[in-house]
Amino acid sequence: MEKHFTILCPTDFSECSLNAIEYATRLGEKYQGRLILFHVLNRDDYQKMSPEDTHGRYQVEFVQEKLNNLQDAVWKESQAKGLHSCEIAIREGEIVQGVLEFAQSIQADLIVAGTEGVNELRENIIGSRASRLVENSDRDILIVPRRVFFKTPRKLVFASDYLEEDKLAIQKIVEMARFYGAEVDFVHVSPSLKIMDKTLHEAMIDELKPFVRYDKVNYVLKSYRDDLALALENYLQVAKGDMLVTLSKKKSFFQKVFTKNLSKKMSYFLNKPLWVIKSF
Repeated sequence: MEKHFTILCPTDFSECSLNAIEYATRLGEKYQGRLILFHVLNRDDYQKMSPEDTHGRYQVEFVQEKLNNLQDAVWKESQAKGLHSCEIAIREGEIVQGVLEFAQSIQADLIVAGTEGVNELRENIIGSRASRLVENSDRDILIVPRRVFFKTPRKLVFASDYLEEDKLAIQKIVEMARFYGAEVDFVHVSPSLKIMDKTLHEAMIDELKPFVRYDKVNYVLKSYRDDLALALENYLQVAKGDMLVTLSKKKSFFQKVFTKNLSKKMSYFLNKPLWVIKSF
């Protein structure tokens, strides 16, 4: 049986999860993949949508109808555009754990999930679902902020910390970039621009190029004085990046950017999706 690229999109039917479905669908079309819309039954979420059903008697029927409607809408629009299939699934249990376990069971290649914004990811201490999904997932995850609506990406910004895994990650990123004819900015942000930094950057470029084979990759070395996150934010703004990509590895930009001590002035990521590469 042929293995299709599989995208899992958990939804609670909120605005931010609907935006995530849009991203998941558009990517599914390009990958000619299998999209699964997934819901973990949660009484609190259900009560917000159907407060009159105080005992939750009709929760399963309510969720089933919602998922069926979403499935029909997605399939009607995307079948002719390349999406291989659109399925739905419902499970009981704790939401984050349920999503991660189901992702493993179906061997998902990518999880696409919505978030209220960067603060969920940045704090990592408030117990948000998005941050726990990113932290605990063993597979790639794309986080889509609530106010972000899909648009064709023209530039993907890969924040690198010169890891050996960059050689594998860049191939994944280029594959997505090719779908849209998008540029890829391979960016390293350093506290200074000393001769040693430039030499290391040039050496990394020489190592990466044989793995890239794509003529729309730019290699950028930037410096910052105060805050790494603000420097990266500034670069995204100036370069007009449409998506931030990072590895979730020790000492990676993910750990450096999304920590408790970041400047509260950082708001740009509220408007950009974050793709965290977790596996190869």
